[in-house]
Amino acid sequence: MKNLSPLDLRLLNEFQHHFPLVPEPYRAMAERLGVAEEELLNRLQSLQNKGIISRVGAVLRTGQVGVSTLAAMQVPHEALEQVAALVNRFPEVNHNYERDNAINLWFVLTAESQRRLHAVIEQIESESGFAVFMMPMIKPFHIDLGFPLH
Repeated sequence: MKNLSPLDLRLLNEFQHHFPLVPEPYRAMAERLGVAEEELLNRLQSLQNKGIISRVGAVLRTGQVGVSTLAAMQVPHEALEQVAALVNRFPEVNHNYERDNAINLWFVLTAESQRRLHAVIEQIESESGFAVFMMPMIKPFHIDLGFPLH
């Protein structure tokens, strides 16, 4: 990632797996990196604005807090950006991505209850005009999404 500063690389490397579970986590991160908390927060915001990171937060084991599902939609290519933007408006959506397939927009939804999960699905369907296919997890697999950046 040649566009990242050494500090940005260190920030992303050191905190992919070990986000501090303390009352002031950003202050702890800043202290570890030797920068002011405001600088750290500005760097995180800049990385998010550039699309390098999508979010900062915990990844919880499915089913431990709330409910979640993998979801997908079949969206015509010309409407894909618009529908993806609609999907991204919901805080329950962790991330979405395009696949080179007839069912081409995939995302993960996490909500506090089945009722809220279904309400979000219904709203996405209503506003987009396209069906959402839900694929809840049947068997969990641990996938480590972290990777070293050099």
